[in-house]
Amino acid sequence: MTTSDLVRRGERSAALREQALRRTPGGVHSNVRLNGPQVFIERAKGAWLYDVDGRDYVDHLLGQGPNFLGHAPGDILAAVERACRDGMIYGGQHPLEVAAADAVCDALGWAERIRFGVTGTEQVQAAMRLARAATGRPKIIRFEGHYHGWLDNILIAPGERGWGPATAGQTPAHLADVIVLPWNDADAVRRTMAERGSEIAGIITEAMMINTGSILPRPGFLETLRELCTAHGAVLIFDEVISGFRIALGGAAERFGVTPDLATYGKAMAGGWPVAALAGRADLMDRFGTGEVNHSGTFNSSTMAMAATLATVTRLRERPPYEQISGYGDALREHLVALAAKHGVPLRVQGLPMAFHVSFGTDDAPGGDVADHRGLSRLDLARYERFAAHLVDHGVWVAGRGIWYVSAAHGDAELAATVERLDRAFATWVADES
Repeated sequence: MTTSDLVRRGERSAALREQALRRTPGGVHSNVRLNGPQVFIERAKGAWLYDVDGRDYVDHLLGQGPNFLGHAPGDILAAVERACRDGMIYGGQHPLEVAAADAVCDALGWAERIRFGVTGTEQVQAAMRLARAATGRPKIIRFEGHYHGWLDNILIAPGERGWGPATAGQTPAHLADVIVLPWNDADAVRRTMAERGSEIAGIITEAMMINTGSILPRPGFLETLRELCTAHGAVLIFDEVISGFRIALGGAAERFGVTPDLATYGKAMAGGWPVAALAGRADLMDRFGTGEVNHSGTFNSSTMAMAATLATVTRLRERPPYEQISGYGDALREHLVALAAKHGVPLRVQGLPMAFHVSFGTDDAPGGDVADHRGLSRLDLARYERFAAHLVDHGVWVAGRGIWYVSAAHGDAELAATVERLDRAFATWVADES
């Protein structure tokens, strides 16, 4: 079957898209999906997606990461269903939120307090507000290419004059209290802290730059951030919305051996349920409890979210999937590299087995790992985005930005299907490009 044959199949998705466009801007409810596959999914189970036209896909996007246990895990669904039967939003406290708080903090191993919310974006805002309240300082250091939510005071994009507003309607003034530095450049952070330490409330960072490039911290980089924050009385914030519970049960603190003051979590924490958390030191977090610092939300700690969180963290502790996921991810990466070589395609892979980045090299960056956003920008990212759409046409669901995720539901059958579909996709890609 040719690529054009595959593209022609999809009449129901096409009809639904036309219907969606009549009511929904761009036909989607998140701009992240504007340039993604315009396919409508009917159901999902395990590591598979099934669209409205009867096609199936091995899923290596996992809903942008949350489905760490796979789609529709039975034990998580059962826990949520039980919780819903007794009500969902009380406007008051309930036992599940106490149990979930204990479970998450115990799993992390370092956090003393926790507050639950709904999205990572809002928990990042809570973390920065807390850092500013605790220090009495306005500035936050953040890094090029990291994503900390879509709100005006933290969303950035590269431009002709450096990093600045990322969208129409966002003015430079919104970013007045953000200092943008290159990732993995310890000297740049040292200089900035030496020159402006008295202004800096905190440093926020993805402990591993998963969202863009799956870039690991250089040896000693996170340790330097920890030392500088301690020396200057600033707050170290890990944004672990993606990495938390994915790269290790205890997240970045366990994986890299560096403990932050505050950290945000989401995605893998609740088996696909929309819930996020801010965890951290008691002396910082207790400012919420006194009312000095505001953190609010009608849907915070809903019974469904807490049931999903408790069930997921309990399963991750009692039946840890990390060895299985690492084995699958390593095998998949090896097959990707081997198939690319077989078909003469300059593919490069970097990151960890549970979250890695795939891209095309260029003359400026032919291969090997890149260490920051500047190195990543020298790759042929536009060509990979086209290739990702080609993979979706061949039944491998991936993101155009290059991230591949692995879940506990991926196994031998999924690996065999992915490899077979990749082989066909590479062959038709080479034929189409020649």
